[in-house]
Amino acid sequence: MNIEAIIFYVIFIDAISANLLVLFGSEWHVRHFRTLSRWFPAAEGWALYYLALVLWVGSLLYRAGKLI
Repeated sequence: MNIEAIIFYVIFIDAISANLLVLFGSEWHVRHFRTLSRWFPAAEGWALYYLALVLWVGSLLYRAGKLI
């Protein structure tokens, strides 16, 4: 496994966890990270856009033969 694949999978896990946080844990995010949640609110649209971009980069890496 090469470095590009490792970085992609780490970012992919981050995108999945961001979407799970938005869908199921937004109250937890506001309760435990009060100041941070004011600056960076958990927004469903941005999390889905982030996941779509990560999947697009993953498809490019797959076509290039970097992902197995």
